[in-house]
Order: sequence, then C-alpha cells, then structure tokens
Amino acid sequence: MGAYILRRLLLIIPTLLGVLIINFVLVQFVPGGPIEQAIARAQGQGDTFGSFAGGQGDAGMGGSGGGDPQSEEYIGARGLPPEFIEKLEKEYGFDKPPLERFGLMLWNYARFDFGESYFRSASVIDLILEKMPVSISLGLWSTLIAYIVSIPLGIRKAVREGSLFDTWTSAAIIVAYAIPAFLFAILLLVLFAGGSYWQIFPLRGLTSDNFDQLTTVGKILDYFWHIALPTIALTISSFATLTLLTKNSFLDEIKKQYVITARAKGLSEKRVLYGHVFRNAMLIVIAGFPAVFIGVFFGSSIIIETIFSLDGLGRLGFEAAVARDYPIVFGTLFIFGLMGLLVNILSDLMYVFVDPRIDFEKREG
Repeated sequence: MGAYILRRLLLIIPTLLGVLIINFVLVQFVPGGPIEQAIARAQGQGDTFGSFAGGQGDAGMGGSGGGDPQSEEYIGARGLPPEFIEKLEKEYGFDKPPLERFGLMLWNYARFDFGESYFRSASVIDLILEKMPVSISLGLWSTLIAYIVSIPLGIRKAVREGSLFDTWTSAAIIVAYAIPAFLFAILLLVLFAGGSYWQIFPLRGLTSDNFDQLTTVGKILDYFWHIALPTIALTISSFATLTLLTKNSFLDEIKKQYVITARAKGLSEKRVLYGHVFRNAMLIVIAGFPAVFIGVFFGSSIIIETIFSLDGLGRLGFEAAVARDYPIVFGTLFIFGLMGLLVNILSDLMYVFVDPRIDFEKREG
C-alpha cells in the first residue's frame, strides 16, 4: 500500500503542472487584464498617477499572472503616457517574458508562496486562510446532513422496494436533484428570508452584527441560524445522489448468497440487514465521504456564497476572476487542485480502512 500511495503522490506533480500550464496559456488571450483593470480604476478616480501610487503600491507580481496584450491599445485610446504603462507592467511583473513569469510562478508555488493580490493589498495565502473556514463550514455541514438523511432513507427504500413509500420518495428525490442549487437558494430566500413571505432567517452573512456581544450559547445559535439556508441549498443535490447510491448498494448486497444463507439459518431480518449487509453495502458510501465533501465544497460554493453574501473561497475566486486578480485566481486554483488530488488518495485509504480485503497494489499489477 505504501508504494501505491507514493505513486499517487508523485502523480500530483505532473497533474498540477498540467492544470497550471493550461490556465496560464489561456489567460494570455483573455482581454481586460490586470493592467487594463488598474488603468480603468485610476481613470475613474481622476488623479491617475496619484491614485496608482496610493492604492496599488503594495500589489506585486507574486510569481503569477497572465498576459495583458492590449496595453498598447490603451496608450493610444486613453492618451496615457508610455511611462505610466511601463510602471504598471513592472509593478505587476508583466515586464518579463511569459516563460520567465511562468517559471517564477512554479518556483514560488513549490514553496507555497502565492504572492500578493493585485487589488486587495494582502498576501494570497492570508486571503485563502481568512476565507477558507466559511467554505469548509458550509461543505462539512452540508455533507454531514446529506449522510445523516440519505443513509437511513436509502436503507428504508431498499427494504421497501416497489412500495408506495419507495415510489413517492423516488419522485421527490428526482425533483430535488433536478432543481439547480442557485434556484433553490433563491426560493429559500424568497420564502424564509423576508423576500415575500416569512422573515425567519437572516438574508446575508454568517453571523449577526452583535455576534461578539453574545454568550457562548448565543453565538452557537446565531451561527446555525445564519448557516441554515445556505446549508440546505447546498445539500439538495448531494442528498439525492447519496440516497439512490445507498439504496442501490443495499439492493445489490441483499440479493447475494450470503444473505440468503443468513436468513436460512434463522437470523432475524434486522440482524441480517445491520449485522451482515450494512458493512458491505456501506463500503462505497462511507469511503466516498471525502469525495462527496470536496464535490459539495467546490460544486456550488461560488453561487451559494454569492447569493447569501458569504465571504468564502468561492466568492473570493469569483471576484478575483472578474477583476483579473491573477495571483488569487492561480493561488486558489493551485490549492483547490491540490486538495482534490489529495482527497482522491484519501478516498482510496478509506476503502482500505472500511474493508481491509481491498488491495490497490494487486489491482494495479
């Protein structure tokens, strides 16, 4: 197993390298780069040179970035002096050739140095660490709720396959799965956050304005009060998938010979179901927990965080992409990619933990 894990860890390097190369090449052709964004901001503030010196002096290349092929067009179109454009290019690191910038980015990323944000005057790693608890909190609670509801429901549906209960719950699950997360989130806001009906939950944010003044119990209740609607909106799609996965896994195990033998020995249905079937049927469901968490964490976090005004990683990445803040874009891309690859390895380890009979090294051979 050690050799298998080592091979999987080594494969992370070329995978991340490929992801970074593809995205770095793509941004070379994206219009409206960070230099153009900085020029637009400076023009809007009136004093071009003074605004730039005061607001952008701390921003750096940080070893990442993309191209800005339209700089010359801005010189002619806006009448800006070439010295100002050169100052911007040097400030953001675009005075170097693309290959040199990419090599510098790789060297910095290998040391987990993601540089400084262009427009936030803060290091990328500090911004990621600041926003990560919100996204992890949403993903973790959504995954836990999905498992708590889906496993008992899936077992119940497997035991009562073909019954009225199975039919109606399947219809409800399919409808829930078909509803986009953003549409369901908006529906929750309209119904329960003062949109047109009831003002039960807060409209935005993860805590109240007086959060620091509350007692410990009050802080816990306030936190769950704010996170209730976004968690429900995130859970809807994973809930449907997990329920059907649990049902099908149990149905597959119930039809096997060892279950028939256990029943022939006179064991109760409850003992057969939870003493013999449960462990085998839950293998794929439990082992897939890390992957489900990452799916929820990445899948709809951008939309949900934006709708509910939650300051998490998804919203940070979206705003950075719009503003062409490439250090944040590439930094979050690197972190997300690394987390996803590590979680895939963790999922394999979970399979072995749940069922030690699984040996990935023999399967590869």
